[in-house]
Amino acid sequence: MTDSAPRRARVRAPELTGKGGWLNTGDQQYTLADLRGRIVVLDFWTFCCINCLHVLDELRELEEKHRDTLVVIGVHSPKFAHEAEHQAVVDAVERYDVAHPVLDDPELATWKQYAVRAWPTLVVIDPEGYVVAQHAGEGHVHAIERLVTELEAEHEAKGTLRRGDGPYVAPEPEPTALRFPGKALLLPSGTFLVSDTTRHQLVELAEDAETVVRRIGSGTRGFADGGPREASFSEPQGLALLDDGSVVVADTVNHALRRLDPVTGEVTTLAGTGKQWWQGSATYGPAREVDLSSPWDVAVFGGKVWIAMAGVHQLWTYDPAGRTVAVAAGTTNEGLVDGPAAEAWFAQPSGLAATADRLWLADSETSALRWVGLDGQVHTAVGTGLFDFGHRDGAADQALLQHPLGVTALPDGSVAVADTYNHALRRYDPATGEVTTLATDLREPSDAVLVGEDIVVVESARHRLTRLRLPEEAVRVESVAHRTQRAATEVVPGALRLDVIFQVPAGQKLDDSYGPSTRLLVSATPPELLLKGEGADTDLSRDLELNPDVTEGVLHVSAMAASCDDDPANAYPACHVHQQDWGVPVRLTEGGADRLPLVLAGMDGAAPGQG
Repeated sequence: MTDSAPRRARVRAPELTGKGGWLNTGDQQYTLADLRGRIVVLDFWTFCCINCLHVLDELRELEEKHRDTLVVIGVHSPKFAHEAEHQAVVDAVERYDVAHPVLDDPELATWKQYAVRAWPTLVVIDPEGYVVAQHAGEGHVHAIERLVTELEAEHEAKGTLRRGDGPYVAPEPEPTALRFPGKALLLPSGTFLVSDTTRHQLVELAEDAETVVRRIGSGTRGFADGGPREASFSEPQGLALLDDGSVVVADTVNHALRRLDPVTGEVTTLAGTGKQWWQGSATYGPAREVDLSSPWDVAVFGGKVWIAMAGVHQLWTYDPAGRTVAVAAGTTNEGLVDGPAAEAWFAQPSGLAATADRLWLADSETSALRWVGLDGQVHTAVGTGLFDFGHRDGAADQALLQHPLGVTALPDGSVAVADTYNHALRRYDPATGEVTTLATDLREPSDAVLVGEDIVVVESARHRLTRLRLPEEAVRVESVAHRTQRAATEVVPGALRLDVIFQVPAGQKLDDSYGPSTRLLVSATPPELLLKGEGADTDLSRDLELNPDVTEGVLHVSAMAASCDDDPANAYPACHVHQQDWGVPVRLTEGGADRLPLVLAGMDGAAPGQG
């Protein structure tokens, strides 16, 4: 459902409420009235979500450019149980360098008031306190930038714009040796190389896993090759040793793979352009010419470097011999689907570990442990999908994890899983099909490396490496099962109208130079929920038919729209891709809605209360 919006709709913005209170404000609490006169962008995010992290990065330049008129407020709206813990939100705000106020809303109160359905969602509020735009997903900042400029001029003329410093107050830095480390690697010398993610560096630690031997990288966010002091990274994560003794680094926010020479400390770029991959970008080719998207981990398997491409829910490979990259598995659709590599669905793969015949992966958003065989088939060992998680040991088909970020192959053929949001180290044994717990009380473990009889765990939120003796017996843990806190949307059984709202941003037009400018993909869990309407098409509206025999499930909706700047004088206008995946929990009930509107960009014209 695409249209242009000649008249800007305005809806009074609901109040901002959150039980966790405000962060990054010097302990000040704020209401919308306090922000009157400023343009406000609400960023509904949760810290597990890679698309939310992409938007944080997109917003940095906008915040800087309009710092005296614009206030960005992150509304933290949790998906996982761990994300509802206040200290976890405090940690995440520092970990991801969030330089604006954040409202901690563990009960999704503000999310519900604004009828948000997806992470991330951006809502623009004008200086008089009215909602004037809503955008779901990534790729909208260019449109918001134009709207902010228009609002500045409009409200300057009306006398309703108030310039000045915003409410952001930076927290005091903490003097720890590591700050939210991501991954670790045991070097042949016996020392450890650690990605010191928040400080944008690599750190080599002595064999005691504590003493700093050296730091590699300038320590400021950037993308530059050079020696150990000149080179710069942006939130590096995964590390893997190549046959020639060099280390490949997943430089996550630079969307690149880097190479470290451990002898000289020299850093060069292996793959990526520094730009984020979008639909329509190349999926194979010379490594330095192809865009990547938030590579989170790397592992050598079958002679190639496999990449957990968290940003697009795929696995890619880098071929050191040919210096090329290519998609190896996944469709870019987010979910849990096994089968041939080209048809599999992943959800933010974030940890990799290779054995002779299997590539293990921690698929974080489905809380799953999965693996790829030498034949290219994708399998799931533990995990059921996007909305079920917890801490449950026992048979793998009913065991539960919570957003794992790391996996480590053990000598006996089993694997250890850094079960991040359960603060635990878990073990899966393929021989018995059992899941057990090896250790608890680990604060957001994100990786682990084997050192003789010990396992050294990256305790990310305790800013350290922790050495454990691999236990003979499992730890007994009380079983806990969770579902996401999002309330199900009540819809009627039978005919349901799905409308994805996309209003072309001002000054732009739909871009059909490479084929249709819009795409809509719909599926369901369980599949039998959808009697009609499954599959891909170019129209952003679709008539679905829901099976009355299935009382509840999840509708998976993926939408994409391409637009270009509409300037006849410019022969090479800038083009933009707007995209979002929704997982909408639904409950079928006779009194439910017969229309499901999902806002990709703009305002839902059928919504009440606009004026």
